[in-house]
Amino acid sequence: MSERPEKPWAGRRELIKFAGASLCLLVSPVGRAAVDRKPGILAVRVWPAEDYTRVAIECNSPLKFSHFTVKNPDRLVVDLEGIEFNSVLDSLGNKVAPDDPNIKLLRAGRFKPGVVRLVMELKNEVNPQVFELPPAGEYGHRLVLDVYPLEAPDPLLTLLEKKELLPGDPGKPLAEKPEQNVETKSGRPRQGQPVVDRLITITLDPGHGGEDPGAVGRGGSYEKHVTLSVAKRLKAKIDAEPNMRAVLTRNTDYFVPLHMRVQKARRIRSDLFVSIHADAFTRPDANGSSVFALSESGASSSAARYLAQKENASDLIGGVNLDVKDPMLARTLLDLSQTATISDSLKLGKAVLGEIGNINRLHKASVEQAGFAVLKAPDIPSILVETAFISNPEEERRLNDDAYQDKMAEAIIAGIRKYFAKNPPLAKSKLASVN
Repeated sequence: MSERPEKPWAGRRELIKFAGASLCLLVSPVGRAAVDRKPGILAVRVWPAEDYTRVAIECNSPLKFSHFTVKNPDRLVVDLEGIEFNSVLDSLGNKVAPDDPNIKLLRAGRFKPGVVRLVMELKNEVNPQVFELPPAGEYGHRLVLDVYPLEAPDPLLTLLEKKELLPGDPGKPLAEKPEQNVETKSGRPRQGQPVVDRLITITLDPGHGGEDPGAVGRGGSYEKHVTLSVAKRLKAKIDAEPNMRAVLTRNTDYFVPLHMRVQKARRIRSDLFVSIHADAFTRPDANGSSVFALSESGASSSAARYLAQKENASDLIGGVNLDVKDPMLARTLLDLSQTATISDSLKLGKAVLGEIGNINRLHKASVEQAGFAVLKAPDIPSILVETAFISNPEEERRLNDDAYQDKMAEAIIAGIRKYFAKNPPLAKSKLASVN
C-alpha cells in the first residue's frame, strides 16, 4: 500500500468521550481548521485486499462529488467539484500496487474549470460504494471509494479446495484422516461424550486495520499490526493441528466492519471466534493481559464497559457506509438471547486466560464481560483477547518481540485445546440462516 505516513488515532489517547449511552468523536485539528476553508485534498490512501479495495481521499472540508461507472473497459469515474488539482492528486498513479486484486490504475486530472476527475481502471467488474465520512480522530473529512468484486472470495470454497470436510457436514470423516476425532493434545473426550469426526473451524479476528489503526504505543507501534502478526502465528499453530483449521477475518492491512467480522465467522460455520487486540489506557503503568466475553446485560466492570465502547467505535474510525442496509447486521448484532453461547464463551475464556497467565501478568484474574459488538454471533462461542497494554512502554516492547508473540499464540491454542477436551463440538446441522 502506498500512502502518506499513517496518523495515529489519538482516540486511543482519549479523543473519544463517552456520555451515557451516546458516543461523540471530537473533531480533529484538521476538521476544526477546515471551517470556511476552500476544499483541498490532503492525502489519498489505498488499502488493497481480496475482499475489497478501499481508496480514502482526505480533505480539509466536505467534498461535492458525483460518480458513475463505464464499461469496456470497466472504470469508476468520480468528479470532485470546487477543488484545485494539486501534488497529492498528481501522485495518484503511484498509489496503486501492481498486485492490487481489484484496481489496475488510478489517475486524476483537470476535467473542466473547477472540476477534477478521478478515473479508476478496474481489473474486473465491481460493485462500487462511494460515500463520505466526517472527521474522526486525527482524520479530516474523507471521501471513500470501496470497490467490491461482484464475485466475493468464498471461504467455504477455500476449505473445499483443501479437500477437507466442511464444518456442518455431520457424520463424515475428515479427508484422508478417518481416525481423527476431537481428542486433542491436552486430553481426551469426556466419558459419555459423543465422538465427532469433523473439522473444527476457528475464526481468528485481528482487531482494527486499514483506516483504523487501533491503539498506538508511545514507541509508535500500531495495534493493528501487532494483532495481525499474533493472529497469523496463531493460525499457523491451529492449522498444524490434525483436526483444526483457522480462518482470518483479514490477512492484510485493511478495514473490516465489526458486523462483517461476525458474518464471516458464521458463513464458514465456525466453532469458535477469537478476536485479538492490544489494550491501551490513559496511564502508561496499566499492564497485563485480559480475556473478555459478551454480556447479556451490563458490563462486569467500568473498565470493561469503557473498553467495549472504545472497540465498538472502530466502525466510526474505519468508516462504514451507513446507506447499505444489511439484514444480516440486524439479525446478528441485535440478537442478545444467547445465554448458552455466552456460557460456552466464558468456559473458553477461562481456559485461554489460565494459559495466558503463564506468560504474562493478568490484568484481571477472571474473564470479564461487556457489550462487544464483535462478540455477538448468537451461535458461536466468542472471546476477545487483550494480549497486553500497548500503551505501557515495557509491554509495547514485548508485543513487538517475536518470541513473546509466539508464546501468546501458543498460550491461546493451549487454552483452545483444553476447552475442546472438556467440551467436544457436536455435529452441526447446516445453517440456512447464515446465507
